[in-house]
Amino acid sequence: MIKALQLRINLQQERQADGLLKKAAYDLDLQPSEISGIRILRKSIDARKRNIMFNYKVEVYINEPMPETSEYHFDYKDVSKAKPIHIIGFGPAGMYAALRCIELGFKPIVLERGKNVQDRRRDLKAINQDHFVNEDSNYCFGEGGAGTYSDGKLYTRSLKRGDVRRIFENLVYHGATDQILVDAHPHIGTNKLPKVVQNIRENIIKYGGEVHFESRVTDFTIKNKNITAIQLQDGNELQVDKVILATGHSARDIFYLLNDKKIKLKAKSFAMGVRVEHPQDIIDGIQYHCKGQQRDELLPAASYSLVEQINHRGVYSFCMCPGGFIVPAATANGEVVVNGMSPSKRNNKFANSGIVTEINVDKDLYKYEQFGPLKALEYQKNLERLAFTAGGRRQSAPAQKLTDFVEGKLSSSLNATSYQPGLTSAPLHSLLPKIIGGSLRKGFKAFGEKMKGYYTEEANVIGVESRTSSPVNIPRTETLEHPEITNLFPCGEGGGYAGGIISAAMDGERCAEAATATT
Repeated sequence: MIKALQLRINLQQERQADGLLKKAAYDLDLQPSEISGIRILRKSIDARKRNIMFNYKVEVYINEPMPETSEYHFDYKDVSKAKPIHIIGFGPAGMYAALRCIELGFKPIVLERGKNVQDRRRDLKAINQDHFVNEDSNYCFGEGGAGTYSDGKLYTRSLKRGDVRRIFENLVYHGATDQILVDAHPHIGTNKLPKVVQNIRENIIKYGGEVHFESRVTDFTIKNKNITAIQLQDGNELQVDKVILATGHSARDIFYLLNDKKIKLKAKSFAMGVRVEHPQDIIDGIQYHCKGQQRDELLPAASYSLVEQINHRGVYSFCMCPGGFIVPAATANGEVVVNGMSPSKRNNKFANSGIVTEINVDKDLYKYEQFGPLKALEYQKNLERLAFTAGGRRQSAPAQKLTDFVEGKLSSSLNATSYQPGLTSAPLHSLLPKIIGGSLRKGFKAFGEKMKGYYTEEANVIGVESRTSSPVNIPRTETLEHPEITNLFPCGEGGGYAGGIISAAMDGERCAEAATATT
């Protein structure tokens, strides 16, 4: 017999090796010996009150063995001589599109502008230490996309877009810890995700697919509303049948290329703002009610999620990284962009989060109308260039103490930071456009009311957080094809159809299914 059960246990019970077993037996009025095993389906922490509780959703196996293997199976087959599908970009959308193509009996040929995970590390070092951005290999471009070296958070609200569990199981199949199948806010970690990404690439090649690094696409040949060939930066030209475009939200050259060819695009609303960084102890103290003392060893570094309406405009936390680092996410020299990441143990002494506000392309960007569908992109670029100048024309980021930002004062000194290129004191409160800076200043005050201790001079505000999502939408029909280029399948974050690793992966699978169905 199998019983589905919701269990709540406290810290003391969680500390006991058999605490969950005893609780399940008690709730079911059974002896512990009658329970063959407990399969954990979901685990979360309820820290709203001082008596912190662990919530479990479980299946209890009573007098029958618990299955040892996953119910998910991935049917990869040799596709070395199969019909090809060309995939541009090897982030989550491109990777999962390639894996799905193999399952469906088609040969994926992946073209990635950046380098593999190992070689990519040297270029990340160059950004952090030498302030030099390799425009094809950085925190956004390269094997695995932006997620590889910027955290690996897997939380998604896109539960209706596909089989979320299947995406998670596939990550486990390729080496991720099975803890991601259980946690309410799963996370692989920047230190572990590169190996998972490498395993995916090796599996694609093992079954006959191809993955080509340092292969930036520079042009398309279009005839009779079809892409017939792809031109690469090295001068090579590839004949193509179906193309899945999974280049991510920062591949501006692709947006410019499509626009120059008069291929339909749309400006897309998105969000922009800053990163705020607190000492992790402050966030732990607020969330776990342990101010002045260390959090319990069973509790992970505390996170938060905040949202406020300011003058009918949303201000909210984005990509919160407990126990994490702030990293330089620029994709070109002459711009400063910040993002967050956490290692798997989330054991750094800082907590950071994007705090962003909505930018409405129909109401807010009237000064950029001459750029047509690229108006939000140009607005984004201008803010990143402003941050570069304010930061000292290096990858140093402009920053203020949180209280100074809200009060409109230049900071005479800044707090310690995890941001390796360094910080430069700058008046972000006046440099940011009013629709961003004004909204954020009121938002921070409101957040301080919700989380007592959050509004503090011990926190830094660091600019700019501008790559929350794509500022351009590449339209597609119900069959996922572009309405004008019938063998082009815009995919993932770059097309405007995803907002993170899991939703991008699901969209990659959908596009693979659509591309192979019409072949």
